[in-house]
Amino acid sequence: AGTVWTASAHIITAIIGSGVLSLAWGIAQLGWIAGPATLLLFSSITYYTSRLLSDCYRHHSTGKRNYTYMEAVNAYLGRRMEWACGIVQCVMLCGATIGYAITASISMVAIRKSDCLHKRGHAASCKFSTNLYLVGMGVAEVVVSQIPNFHKLAWLSVLAAIMSFLYASIGLGLAVARVASGKGETSSSLTGVEANGMDKIWRMCTAIGDMAFACSYSAILIEIQDTLRSTPAENKVMKKASGVAVSVSTVFYLLCGCFGYAAFGNRAPGNMLSASGFYEPFWLIDLANVCIVIHLVGAFQVNLAYFTQFVTKEYRIRLPAAIFGGKSAPAGFTVNPLRLVGRTALVTAATVVAMAVPFFNDVLALLGAVSYWPLTVYFPVEMHIAQSKLIRRSSGGGGRRRPPANWIGLQLLNLVCLVVAIAAACGAIRGLSHSLLAYKPFMFEQ
Repeated sequence: AGTVWTASAHIITAIIGSGVLSLAWGIAQLGWIAGPATLLLFSSITYYTSRLLSDCYRHHSTGKRNYTYMEAVNAYLGRRMEWACGIVQCVMLCGATIGYAITASISMVAIRKSDCLHKRGHAASCKFSTNLYLVGMGVAEVVVSQIPNFHKLAWLSVLAAIMSFLYASIGLGLAVARVASGKGETSSSLTGVEANGMDKIWRMCTAIGDMAFACSYSAILIEIQDTLRSTPAENKVMKKASGVAVSVSTVFYLLCGCFGYAAFGNRAPGNMLSASGFYEPFWLIDLANVCIVIHLVGAFQVNLAYFTQFVTKEYRIRLPAAIFGGKSAPAGFTVNPLRLVGRTALVTAATVVAMAVPFFNDVLALLGAVSYWPLTVYFPVEMHIAQSKLIRRSSGGGGRRRPPANWIGLQLLNLVCLVVAIAAACGAIRGLSHSLLAYKPFMFEQ
């Protein structure tokens, strides 16, 4: 039986993640005015549409609960839209899984590089391949993925919340310390990084995608709302929780992004805690990167569990008594062949793709572009229109009436966010294509 505070905690945990690491770079591309303004705009849109989505937990006429996002879409928009929503969610989960693998491997390399630079000096050449760490993480994920109902373990959310807050706070603290000590860069500007015309536009589009990814949590809002007690009304509690969570995370994001930009200027790294970011104190940076790895290993498993949650049949394997000298054999252990094969295949695929395309900012931007508009804007808006019975035009009184003002406003929001999502996707794809031209597959070093 959840409350406004537990729901707020779940939302904050979902929002504050690896996306916070790219905010300094994003503000560097947009500048001191457009950067914070874009972040505030995405947060405001997310909060507004989350309020619309909260009202869709129970059907407006029957009061029936919708336990998942897809059930809510089916209840208001029909079966076809439910399938469309499912496809988008699967794409987002697949992409997020790949993004987690990339980010975790970068953090593991950052730990080794930080130790190398501390011992040999900041000018030393310390480059390491991410492939070994990706393979190691893949093996670990395969082993951990065989734990049944891993995504339902209560301690997982607590651990993820602690880890995400810890590494984000360390990054913010290091940036504040650098600025306060007078070591911050003076190259920051109102318009951000200087670049040629089209290159500047594409980099800005990628930054917008990164910020959209950082602000999104609508995909799990209905599931969080389902944890609330029935009185007071779940939608009212969820609206309060969304307000608290979005306010806290937005302030935290603005602090991280702005202080990160002030600390690094136009040379802000794509990942603030990577080896190209802070150097000292090296042990604190290592701790932050360890927290990132722990957080993302858990997040990776949660996504994996959603793909294979329908695989439930277990088979018990009994060991031969002869192995134990004729004594009675122990009870043995259980095996789920489909889970073993399915999750192993998914981990392998994610690892291979991450090794082939290990580009942090562009991958996050593409994820933000693909998921933000449909899940955060389109479906909540369309469900609200269906719920409120807002119609574009109606016959009567001898002619057609004009569309209601709120319908026009909602569709305008839909259109603007769609255009922004397309621009962000184009920026991310362009960044990926340029990176691939100068990159030998499976030979990435940092």
